[in-house]
Amino acid sequence: MSPANLETWIDLLMLAALFGALALWWAAKRGGRRGRIVERARKAALSLRSESSPGDVDSEEPGLRAKLVRRLATLGDRLPLFDEAYREALGKQMVRGGYRGKLAVPALIAIKFLFGIASAILAIALVSHVPRVGGFAAARGIAMVFAFIVGMIVPEYALAWRARQRRRAMAACLPDALDLLVICTNAGNSLAVSIRRVADELSSICAPLSSEFSLTADELKLSGDNTRALNALGERIDLPSIRSLISALTQSMRYGTPITQALRTLSRTERLAHIVSLEEKAAKLAPKMVLPMMVFILPAVVVIAAGPAVIQVLEFFARQ
Repeated sequence: MSPANLETWIDLLMLAALFGALALWWAAKRGGRRGRIVERARKAALSLRSESSPGDVDSEEPGLRAKLVRRLATLGDRLPLFDEAYREALGKQMVRGGYRGKLAVPALIAIKFLFGIASAILAIALVSHVPRVGGFAAARGIAMVFAFIVGMIVPEYALAWRARQRRRAMAACLPDALDLLVICTNAGNSLAVSIRRVADELSSICAPLSSEFSLTADELKLSGDNTRALNALGERIDLPSIRSLISALTQSMRYGTPITQALRTLSRTERLAHIVSLEEKAAKLAPKMVLPMMVFILPAVVVIAAGPAVIQVLEFFARQ
């Protein structure tokens, strides 16, 4: 057997060992009383999900994407890689990233697992071509395990980046939303009607904030528990300005103070904070522009200014 074929067989054995370790972990999780209880809970969740109403967020997605999400969710439900506490934390991150469907968490777990396996295979394929290192099976095995772990982490970082971008967009549009709330409450509308109106007006300006306000308006209308609905809004968005808004609204409803006055004060404060943040960004712009100017603009200026003099000096020495 040639050395290349031997390395290929060793790589396949290492991948088989990785899958075997995952399978043993799977069996250990499913075995015993706790494993059987968790398995029954997952089967019950799958049955309830299959009997969900047609108005579910995931069932409304047409075509190939819906089938792919369902397959990923089925795989994620069958993977016992994470406990229920971790899945709940992932659920909060998914909600903050804009994914509120029932299939979001198991689909993310399946994506993490598949991305980890793909990263492990790619690491073995790349490390085997590295001189002086790729010839050692231990080095390829370490690279495989490290790539698998990193591949499992990367989707969470992508989700956190999306959640940060979403929060940033909502924070930029929040002062306008507060001004609209002040106008709606001044017109005599209730809190639920005002939030619904603001959500409709913001649909073409800031879709994430409009979606969150629309969901809050539905919760206020259906549940009747204003404090719980507002706290759920703060949990989904996770912004200090939103928490200040919820605190002001909750205190106004508790002590009977006018909501309009609290909203007007909060709107003025948020508008001032937004202006201050813009001024801070403008002040930081000048130091940030120093390095690009030195790298891209200053060489061109030096060439234009000193170029003719350098040419004349070279011509003078050439005549000598």
